[in-house]
Amino acid sequence: MADVLIIVGSESDKPRIEPAFEVLSKAGVSYEFHVSSAHRQPEQTGDLVKTARKKGFRVVIAGAGLSAALPGFAASVTDLPVIGVPFAVGPLNGLDALLATAQVPGGVPVACVGIDNAKNAALLAIRILGA
Repeated sequence: MADVLIIVGSESDKPRIEPAFEVLSKAGVSYEFHVSSAHRQPEQTGDLVKTARKKGFRVVIAGAGLSAALPGFAASVTDLPVIGVPFAVGPLNGLDALLATAQVPGGVPVACVGIDNAKNAALLAIRILGA
């Protein structure tokens, strides 16, 4: 059983989220990584996040670029803390992803770290876990 669920929407996003793996491993915090898109596989992604608490996860880290729907989508289907990592992709180099992650509507809380800063997402997850 893992403490942190890490999700990205595309396999090409994996190198951007990998710094979180190292930080969590170094701190002895278990995690599970999945590629699941809020746009291309909404039912699969929803089920993954909806069942996260039952599976023992305590924090979700969701990384996304461009419209960055994944963090907000994840937060809309779970009561676990969700940390969004905006990725520097596209013509705005991540600014659109940052705004989309930070400006999720009220009632759907998402913590947001800096663009391409998966390391800080992992450090925040560690603090949330009290590890």
